[in-house]
Amino acid sequence: MLLDRDPAHAFMPYPAVPVPHAPAGPLSGLTFAAKDLFDVTGYPTSAGSPHMLAMSGIKTRTALTVQKLLDAGARLVGKTITDELAFSMSGKNAHFGTPVNGGAPDRIPGGSSSGSAAAVSNGLCDFALGTDTGGSVRAPANHCGLFGIRPTHARVSLELCHDLAPSFDTCGYFTRDGATFERVGAVLLGEDTTPLPQKPRVLLARDAIGLLHAEVRDALAPARRRAVAVLGEPDEVDVATEGFTALYWAMRYIQSREAWTVDGPMIERYHPPLGPGVADRFEFSRAVTDSQVAEAQVIRAAFRKRFSALLDGAVLILPTMPDIAPLLTESDESLNDYRNNALNLLCLSVLSGLPQVSIPLASRSGAPLGLSIMGPAGSDLGLVRLARRIAESA
Repeated sequence: MLLDRDPAHAFMPYPAVPVPHAPAGPLSGLTFAAKDLFDVTGYPTSAGSPHMLAMSGIKTRTALTVQKLLDAGARLVGKTITDELAFSMSGKNAHFGTPVNGGAPDRIPGGSSSGSAAAVSNGLCDFALGTDTGGSVRAPANHCGLFGIRPTHARVSLELCHDLAPSFDTCGYFTRDGATFERVGAVLLGEDTTPLPQKPRVLLARDAIGLLHAEVRDALAPARRRAVAVLGEPDEVDVATEGFTALYWAMRYIQSREAWTVDGPMIERYHPPLGPGVADRFEFSRAVTDSQVAEAQVIRAAFRKRFSALLDGAVLILPTMPDIAPLLTESDESLNDYRNNALNLLCLSVLSGLPQVSIPLASRSGAPLGLSIMGPAGSDLGLVRLARRIAESA
């Protein structure tokens, strides 16, 4: 870590090695952190696992996405803690600890990009890289009161980044303010391949909002009104006509099979001690059958075709998460229940491959609560700019 202090326990405690960056560029003057899934020359990569850290060695190449930010003038200040093997959403790492949620210190930061969200929400850097496979940027953004994006699948390079489930893995980032969010997006995302229309159709995910408890809907209502004031009156639509349960299981089966393909050989060979929840998820992954995966792939393909058509030329408004972050004192069982409920919302972007931006617009019980917008594949930067406009609207 290149910072002198880490009061948020956001960073891996690596000995500092200078990482060169361009003296000038579009991100000059900004500091950033990288989730410890990305390789950086001079540092190991732990993937949140002591065993992976022991096997890592010091890297001699830097991930393409990290290098792009360095070349744009941003300064790297450290590598951040991630949930173990990125296969969790709580932000609690049994081996390296729990980073502090800067938006609600008594609550979980969310994972698996927990350290990155903690670093930004506690003001330790201007922006941070995370990855989002099943929700690992959107959940921490919601919990910590940050802007966060899960880009169009494959929009941002994950070369020299540890995989979890490659057909779902994406590289996103966090910021505290809309101006920085747009500034970083212009570099990281590049120009849109599918620009949003000047006046896109506006949709409201009626069935997704219906999953929320009344008090959460009420807390989000002012944020929805702000979004509508900028975007225009929406048409209410049901986004999960297949049923959220079917989409949830399609995502679980595909993610689990891919996670076992990536990490299963290491787990079976070395039997590393895995933290609570993570061990259970890998046991589930080991048992997923070929027929379950095949059925899930059929559901994903049909959903992706239908949902992509629905969002063609449109912006969708939906909740980011089912609620504010759970308290740190919640049981593992309660956290797992929250995770499973959250996946019903998070799976829409995952299965479709479409971009989603979470905007820090609301709060409940003194804790942050996000509202999301989604758009067509390749409309990422347009969504980032819309998010800024909504956040800065009166």
